[in-house]
Amino acid sequence: MKRHQSSPIITREQLHLFEPGLEDVSSVFNPGAIHHEGRIVMLLRVQDRGRRTHLVKAVSRDGVRFRIDSKAFPITGLEAFPHQVYHIYDPRIVRIEGIFYITCAVDCSGGCRVAVFSSSDLESMHYVGTLNDEQQRNGVLFDQKIEGRFWMLSRPNEHTGPDGVKSGSRIFAHSSDDLRSWKEEGLVMEGRPHFWDELIGPGPPPIRTSFGWILIYHGVATHFGGGGIYQAGMCLLDLDDPRILRARGELNVLEPREMYELTGQVPNVVFPTACVPIKSRSDGTIWMDDDFYVYYGAADTCIGLAVTSPRKLLENSKAELICKE
Repeated sequence: MKRHQSSPIITREQLHLFEPGLEDVSSVFNPGAIHHEGRIVMLLRVQDRGRRTHLVKAVSRDGVRFRIDSKAFPITGLEAFPHQVYHIYDPRIVRIEGIFYITCAVDCSGGCRVAVFSSSDLESMHYVGTLNDEQQRNGVLFDQKIEGRFWMLSRPNEHTGPDGVKSGSRIFAHSSDDLRSWKEEGLVMEGRPHFWDELIGPGPPPIRTSFGWILIYHGVATHFGGGGIYQAGMCLLDLDDPRILRARGELNVLEPREMYELTGQVPNVVFPTACVPIKSRSDGTIWMDDDFYVYYGAADTCIGLAVTSPRKLLENSKAELICKE
């Protein structure tokens, strides 16, 4: 990935919110983003000085300069959520059959859950359901149904680091008829001990290409001490059966190098959460040389922007075909 010359594109200084406690926010990072009505709409993760989390909408015509709302994004239906909610964060956005679906991590009295919300117009979002009632994070929906069912990738929180933070090293596939009841479909991939992606989790929603689904995922190298180094890599999943891993990059495609990635609330972090094609095609498929924007959280403090294409990802990650049936 190549960093855009304007990166970081959104910092805390650009937010001017007029709600109590949000006049002077601490950070903005890990956004969801999608094309809508000729613009790119983004949902920002914003933290206030009480470390409370809010979602805030931002809109752009060019994908670089954003007009940011002055109030928090409305969320309804949370009375149906099975636990007391503390924070809703890290949104990922897809459009399926004309409806926007937003998956978020939810910190709650039961731990961390992946929740699904829906929206008809991206003016508000309504709680739909939860990916099972168990410790999960980094839930991403595929942007079209596969054999009539919704599909999602997620990462169980099975690993507890030395600082007590929960993470994980395995990505699973799930399917559902209604976004409320989910069936686990199987293991997709695992972290690689001693290398750049010891701990892993899905990044943005998978990207459909003619030769497979490209998944950009984050990998954490924990063997360097400290809090680990968050990087981004790629793999290729089968178009018809996303449980099948067709290829996986040997190298990362983005790592912390700039000062705004190396220093901040959580140092040494690049954390992609959104991919948006610069040139949108009617069938949703991205061609080999189609450039797209990758939006990522940098050091849990600001939002970075990088540019890449399927060909660049496959070639520069040294992805090798895996024969897995």
